[in-house]
Amino acid sequence: MDRRFRGLDSRLIHAGIETRLLGAVTPPIFQSVTFERSDETTRYIRLSNTPTHVALHRKLAEIEGGEAALTTASGMAAITSTLLTLLTAGDRVLAQRRLYGGTREFLAEDCPTWGIGCDWIDATDASAWSAALRPTTRLVYVEAMTNPLLEVADLRSIVAFARDNGLVSVIDSTFATPVNLRPLELGFDLAIHSCTKYLNGHDDIAAGAVIGRAALIERIAARLARLGGILDPHAAFLLDRGLATLGVRVRHQNASGLEIARFLADHPTISHVSYPGLESHPHHARARELFDGFGGVVSFELADDRSAERFMAALALLTAAPSLGGVHSLVMRPAAVWGTRLSPEERARLGITDGLVRLSIGLETRSDIVADLTQALGA
Repeated sequence: MDRRFRGLDSRLIHAGIETRLLGAVTPPIFQSVTFERSDETTRYIRLSNTPTHVALHRKLAEIEGGEAALTTASGMAAITSTLLTLLTAGDRVLAQRRLYGGTREFLAEDCPTWGIGCDWIDATDASAWSAALRPTTRLVYVEAMTNPLLEVADLRSIVAFARDNGLVSVIDSTFATPVNLRPLELGFDLAIHSCTKYLNGHDDIAAGAVIGRAALIERIAARLARLGGILDPHAAFLLDRGLATLGVRVRHQNASGLEIARFLADHPTISHVSYPGLESHPHHARARELFDGFGGVVSFELADDRSAERFMAALALLTAAPSLGGVHSLVMRPAAVWGTRLSPEERARLGITDGLVRLSIGLETRSDIVADLTQALGA
């Protein structure tokens, strides 16, 4: 891409394309397992280096400001491949306490079977981190905004702490997207995305990505080739197509998120709303300083825990389903989806109550979303 054009929306459309095959404006899908060897490079699908993969990796690196990028078959494949590359038996990781359930379970249940330990930290309180540090700590892992309560970690302090203590800093930036946050610009070594969510944005593929320093990405790519969690070229094509509209989609979701969060905060049936764009959010000032927008996920507590199921059943436009970040507005109850995997004490510690609802705002007309919420809350 011509380096004169640095706007994010221009990069989302044009980055990654070096030559146009037969003049095709949209890059074709190279749905081939293997390629004729014409130089010193072996192209093979399991190595994630088909022309479709290479162009997508260039684009992801360009929009995040990283040296290199790698795609995977899911967000969890990106997370697990990264951690299993950077950590070995005897190592420990400092991890934010309120992580996505799949990541938390991997660290708490799977990593110990390989001799990898985890120490949990409050990523909003820098004064407590040194006490959790051990001689074998190698990595610190946080999220841009936590799921489902949208806690905002002290990201600048995390970077400084990692640098001062020789740790690799890794952030899951799925909720923020490169539209609202570029973690590598803050100094993080690696940024991870579940591309299933905002980056693809159409609820039709699973994909993941890890972006950052080339030396680290090269190591993760080698491990991924052995683990096998690669992204199919057709899914890579769909992800590239979804990225072209990421800017306009996320800005729309930012605006809808703030408007709907304010509506919910004023509703008499709701006791609390978690959204970093609200002045009532405990990390609002930090979010304003870090983010260019606050995203399309809003979590709220119904005043009567017993009414959550009735609310969900009464929705007409919004769909009760997991996932987030796509064109469809989706609603889920974390207690119903994750509650069976957590003890009552763990649920209480993580703030997952029976009345908690997570709303992922899509691209529907805002007034229609508000109307559906209004009638369902009235039920």
